Amino acid sequence: MIIVTGGAGFIGSAIVWRLNQRGVEDILVVDHLGESEKWKNLVPLRFTDYLDRSVFIDRLEAGDFGDTIEAVFHLGACSSTTERDADYLMENNYRYTARLAAWAEAHPECRFIYASSAATYGNGDQGYEDDEARLHLLRPLNMYGYSKHLFDLLARRKGWLSRMVGLKYFNVFGPNEDHKGDMRSLINKAYPGVRDHGKIRLFQSHRVDYGHGEQRRDFIYVKDAVEMTLFFLDHSEVNGIFNIGAGEARTWNEVAAALFQAAGTPGNIEYIPMPEGLRAKYQYFTRADMTKLRKAGCDRVPMSLEAAVGEYVTEYLGPDRPLGF
Repeated sequence: MIIVTGGAGFIGSAIVWRLNQRGVEDILVVDHLGESEKWKNLVPLRFTDYLDRSVFIDRLEAGDFGDTIEAVFHLGACSSTTERDADYLMENNYRYTARLAAWAEAHPECRFIYASSAATYGNGDQGYEDDEARLHLLRPLNMYGYSKHLFDLLARRKGWLSRMVGLKYFNVFGPNEDHKGDMRSLINKAYPGVRDHGKIRLFQSHRVDYGHGEQRRDFIYVKDAVEMTLFFLDHSEVNGIFNIGAGEARTWNEVAAALFQAAGTPGNIEYIPMPEGLRAKYQYFTRADMTKLRKAGCDRVPMSLEAAVGEYVTEYLGPDRPLGF
């Protein structure tokens, strides 16, 4: 059996989808649906059972699943970079992950792969190299990033990274992110306005070294992120911290241009002030260093930004878009 926590969420549901394509259906989906619409992500998927996150962790630690677990993909977390309840983030993102990892450490026959985040890199002063020896130098800009960073440090300190994998996902976009609210990608949020009015809003730059819309991020399509993630299921000899990104930095203006092109409209960009509370926590530049992943043997070449946005718009954001993948 394979367990996917956050399995109804964005990347988690995409992993279940790809496992289904591989013929794998003995999957336990763990999540917390609440009143969100992410249950819709589960409808097209095939899996054995579903458990709420609070029920699952107690049953796992009690040994209810025996020795049937082949792998755990731990994608479940609060992914909001603007979440202000630090105690909630510590419990949900850090402590829960620590409990799962401790269980995995006691069960070496089970592959444990967890989601870290590019938010752990902070403003990028220390670069974007996925080197465990440099983890203590990183300074996340928000509590979400810190909650992820704190577990990376714990895993290194306990020696767990020699037997498990932590993945620093950069800006992932694609199908099944509708439920994420403000944390959805710009492509998802802006598409209706682009389609109906040919208009998109981008944050102004509040730094003299970046023009408006020239802030740069590493954008990666969710299908590419999933293939890179599943590489570690196929290669249990590879462990440690790894970046999951495209390996290039693209501007928000280029994202807008790709969206205009996919929607078939000339487009118009309006630059609006960045909220005061966000300015000190905003990453103006990210670019995943992919050297370590390539050396490990993962040769997945990500789709270009333009091709990925084009597929996302034409196949998943149109008026007759499918439910899930």
